[in-house]
Amino acid sequence: MNVDVVAAITGSCVHYRLELLDPYHKMSGKEYVLFGLGNPLLDIQANTGTDVLEKYGLKANDAILAEDKHKPIYDELMTKYDAKFLAGGAAQNAMRGAQYVLPPKSTVYVGCVGKDKFAEQLHAANEREGLRTEYLVDESTPTGKCGVVITGNNRSLVTDLAAANNYKLEHLKSPEIWKLVENAEFFYVGGFHLTVCVDAIKALGEHAAETNKTFVMNLSAPFLCQFFKDGMDAVTPYWDYILGNESEAAAWAEAHGLETTSVQEIAEHIAALPKANNKRERTVVFTQGAESVIVARPGKETVVYPVPKLSDDEIVDTNGAGDAFAGAFLGMLVKGESLETCVEAGTWLAQLAIKEVGPSFPYPKHGFMSSKAGIVTK
Repeated sequence: MNVDVVAAITGSCVHYRLELLDPYHKMSGKEYVLFGLGNPLLDIQANTGTDVLEKYGLKANDAILAEDKHKPIYDELMTKYDAKFLAGGAAQNAMRGAQYVLPPKSTVYVGCVGKDKFAEQLHAANEREGLRTEYLVDESTPTGKCGVVITGNNRSLVTDLAAANNYKLEHLKSPEIWKLVENAEFFYVGGFHLTVCVDAIKALGEHAAETNKTFVMNLSAPFLCQFFKDGMDAVTPYWDYILGNESEAAAWAEAHGLETTSVQEIAEHIAALPKANNKRERTVVFTQGAESVIVARPGKETVVYPVPKLSDDEIVDTNGAGDAFAGAFLGMLVKGESLETCVEAGTWLAQLAIKEVGPSFPYPKHGFMSSKAGIVTK
């Protein structure tokens, strides 16, 4: 693949053409190598005051499933505020982020939606960014939605799963979808799907372990570690890579009786847990907002990667920043790049997403160049 490369030599920039050996193509030589499973949602996002948080008993930086007392929030955001409608769902956002840094026709994603205009909006958003969707359609239930309450640089997520809650293992195992599973080399599952269909997650994990493919999951939210512990523990052996943030790490530690608040110690503990496939070690990646990224692997020194700082006036919206990190991390992983490059790309795309409204990325596409390896994406 011919790409433009800019090399800094004795302080000057030299432009030249290079035939870049692309590990993605050398490894697979096929399309749709990254398969994702999650809860497709339409985000209803609005900037509000803290009174909305107080009214509905929400925390400034949190993610919860909507209870009956939260249901009026969606109409309130749409009628009282300048709400924006954006394609959402954490795993779907991450898959769009992966496609952003991968060649065309690299990613395919499944989940359940309704047969309505919200689902049409999700299809259109994914199509624009090159993410193939193979949704299960529930004609009797509306597409899920997520209220995104923005207060300053914080975001509080209130999710009504609706149709997303009705995903079935039968859809995943259907001949046309399972063929895509067998074709894929990498799998990504958002932790939120633990509330929907653990059997589908296990089916992907078992397939990955049996065929020595790569299985990646995200802790996604503290409440999942606390209240869906059994389901999470059931799929933990399949984790080749597990992503999360410092709040999720703390929740996981508390739920498992781990008497430490050290993000590094928690990461090292998870890295050493038993695996279904021992042909590759587990890698734990914990982000900490604007602070460093911690990466732990069993028997190896834990690495702490610094994060470049953004000024306050560069921050537009933090909603989806973690998903953007996961997306670019996945993309570089699929391309066969180093762990350092995966983390650097994740941080790069997260910071680009923070400068946009909602879980979205700038267009025309920005190219990524690793500061270490000179890797370029276009």
